[in-house]
Amino acid sequence: MAAIIKEVYNAYHTLNVDWADPRVENYFLMQNPFPLAVILIFYIYFIFKLGPKLMENRRPYNIDKLLVVFNFLQIVACSYVVYYYAKTILFKYNHFCEPIDYSNTEEAIELTRFVWFYFIIKIVDLFDTVFFVLRKKYSQITFLHVYHHAGMCLLTWTGTKYVAGGHGLFIGCINSFVHVVMYFYYLLTAWDKKYKENIWWKKHLTQLQIFQFLWVSLHFMQILFQPNCKYPKWIVFAIMPQNILMVILFTNFYIHAYVKPKKVVNNKIEKLH
Repeated sequence: MAAIIKEVYNAYHTLNVDWADPRVENYFLMQNPFPLAVILIFYIYFIFKLGPKLMENRRPYNIDKLLVVFNFLQIVACSYVVYYYAKTILFKYNHFCEPIDYSNTEEAIELTRFVWFYFIIKIVDLFDTVFFVLRKKYSQITFLHVYHHAGMCLLTWTGTKYVAGGHGLFIGCINSFVHVVMYFYYLLTAWDKKYKENIWWKKHLTQLQIFQFLWVSLHFMQILFQPNCKYPKWIVFAIMPQNILMVILFTNFYIHAYVKPKKVVNNKIEKLH
């Protein structure tokens, strides 16, 4: 038993200390994986058990004003990520293969803070689901929604802990751009209910989300064919299963939400004629 405990400790020490980037060790939630694990466990518990139980005998909360403020702040945060990427990274980095700068230069340290900030945005994104619970919008708490939110927290924590910089920075840019559009739509729906009935927004948002996962896949896959690329290739094998699953889930959602209903309507029209 003692030998097993020692092996587990050694494995933990290797993952959490030896392989980790020491520059991010003192950043909030980055010392070890346990705080994030607690957040995600409580997130799952709240949205499926505690939250519905608390709301069982209550009317849905009217939090439209809170949603307007929340969505506006998310737009600002995600816009900053896109702006920083465009200003600092876009025309400087090699987008075919960009190694990670693990030095302690001011520029390299600033990039670690940038990656960590993006991770914090993904933590804040979890409130999307909390708001669904408070408004009793349980039908919107789908497997795709929960898996995507939790998965992005785990992915960005790993990115900050081990590979803060380099080739992976592209994920933050394209994902934040998509979220600027998404939260702008959420802001409109919280501001005026008529936008909820506009299927145009929802349909093209889903298309945009599918496109981002395909683009990220191509962005990372290319380094596997560059033997001299010094960006860690294990990241590709960690990201690709998640990306492929996201493409499958979002495509399945798109088909059931926008393709099949249209076919049903067309069939009904044909029968009338």
